[in-house]
Order: sequence, then structure tokens, then C-alpha cells
Amino acid sequence: MDSLTQIVLGAAVGEAVLGKKVGNKAMLYGGIAGTIPDLDIISSYFTDTVTAISIHRGFTHSIVFAVLFAFIFGWIVSKYEIYKNIKGWFWLFFWVFFTHSILDSFTTWGTQLFWPLDLRLAFKTIFVIDPLYTVPFLVFLILAMFQNRTSKKRRFYNNAGLIISSAYLALTFLLKWIAFNQFESALEEQQINYIQLDTRPSPLNTTLWSANVATEDSYLLANYSFFDTKPITFESYPKNHHLLGNLVENKKVKRMISISEGWYIISQDDGNLYFNDLRFGLLSLEPKAENFVFKYKIEVDNLGKLTFTEEPKIGRDGKKLLLDLWIRLKGN
Repeated sequence: MDSLTQIVLGAAVGEAVLGKKVGNKAMLYGGIAGTIPDLDIISSYFTDTVTAISIHRGFTHSIVFAVLFAFIFGWIVSKYEIYKNIKGWFWLFFWVFFTHSILDSFTTWGTQLFWPLDLRLAFKTIFVIDPLYTVPFLVFLILAMFQNRTSKKRRFYNNAGLIISSAYLALTFLLKWIAFNQFESALEEQQINYIQLDTRPSPLNTTLWSANVATEDSYLLANYSFFDTKPITFESYPKNHHLLGNLVENKKVKRMISISEGWYIISQDDGNLYFNDLRFGLLSLEPKAENFVFKYKIEVDNLGKLTFTEEPKIGRDGKKLLLDLWIRLKGN
């Protein structure tokens, strides 16, 4: 999830663990701890694209990290804070790190919670930024912040934020199930033979859902809003996996295919090959659009070294997409 959401969650969890003991300092340390696992993004400045993608939401989002670094940070803070109980600080950092990873597991990217196992947990029920999750949570956190640390109101407001946000996360499973059934029914009605169906919410909401459908030689992409009155339409995109040729045996290519969970399209433009990750969809709702959110240029130098370079996104595409999503969300 986005940084603000993780700060809010971390602050609320910190308050739940140590609020009665240290007051707003529990929120402060919880908020700071809520951002620590995402520092793995720094790896992109020191490694190649494929390695950076592999690392993202890996070790720093695991139970191993939560236990190990909760002890380290808990020990450090207990040395200079008035409250010296290392066990209390350990539990604050552990639960903040752990809940950070659990929340991220609801997104499309997911987390390697069980690192070092190469298993990514991704429920794909919520977008990385969702105001319906964050805003109410933030309001209750602020209300709690201005109460006395031992007051019942403070505990009530903080618990209300945690309960309401958690209930919303639970609701997203139901919404995903409904959307999945709608896509599945549409495929059956249109007599489309498919191998696999994958769904996810569109940006900033859980009303409009997107689907990737794998067939033998192509992928079908579609959108469905709970306010739709017309049948779902599927746009076909050829896989073009054959364009990789012998590159399919390259270790980095194999790793990218694994990271994308097999949901990828190879495109070609001016003699250049591009790897398009389908899991995050397109930057446009226009039919037959080809500007995928994550698009990587594949290059091989004279020495045979292969590199992936992410294509830059155009700001105006993002702004137009948000406007189009708002219109599409209201029904077809």
C-alpha cells in the first residue's frame, strides 16, 4: 500500500500495543516503523531492474524480517527512551512490521511473507491506494491522538479505526468474488474457451474490476463495474511469446516470466522487443490500447548481456486514465 496508509496502520497498531504506556510516542514509532519495510525500494539504485523487482516486497516483508528487526529496533529504542521495557518495544515493532506485510498481501503485487520460500502472497482485492480504506482510518487515528493516553475514548477511537479498516478488507474478498463470477458468466455466455481467469480492482476503488483471461494464443482483457447494465466485452491481445526466440532461455527473462506469474505479452516496435506485465493492466481504457502500466525494453549488448529497462510513464496518460476510470466506474 501507499506510504500514508502504512503510516496510519503502523501508528494505530503502535497505539494498540503501547499507547497506554507511552502515549503518542507509540503512534510516532509505529508510524515510522510502518515505512521501514518499503525501504527495499532503495535497491533499485544499486541493482539491475530484474533484481530490484525480485527484491521488492521480499525479505523486508517477511516474518523473518519482522522478528529479527523488531528485536533490533526494540533494543535500540529501549536504550534511550524513558520506557525501558524491551519486550514492549519488540512487540510494537513486530506487529507493525507484520501487519504492514499482511496489508500489502491484499494488493496485486503481494508479499513474500514466507521468505526465503519463493512464494508471493497476493490476494488482489485492493488497489495500492484506496481512500475508502485510508481516510476513515486516518480520521479515527487523529481523534484518538488528542485523547489522554489512559482514556477510554482514546482506545475506542483507535480500535474503531482498526476494526472498520479490517472489515473493509474482509469486504473486498466478497466484492472480488462477485466480480469474478460476473466475468466467469460472461465468458460462458460468449462461449469463450479459456485457460485461466485473474481479477483485480481498478485504481482507487473496489467498484470497478479488471480481468485478465488467458487463452491458447492470446490474453483477453475486460472491465466490469457493479453499476454496469450492458454485457462485458473482452479485448484480445496476442501473447507473441514466440518473439523472444532463444532469449526465452536467458536467466533474466525466465525470472521476469516467473515474477509476472506468466501474465506477460511480448511486443515489438522499431525492431525493439518489449516485455509487458499484464498483472497491472493498461494506462488507458481505450479499445486495443497497448500502453501497459509496466513495460520493459529488452536489450542485448555486443557481449550478449541482456538488460530490462522500464519505459517511462507519461503524466498526462495517468491523469486521463483517472478521469476515464471515474466515468467507467459509473457503468457502461
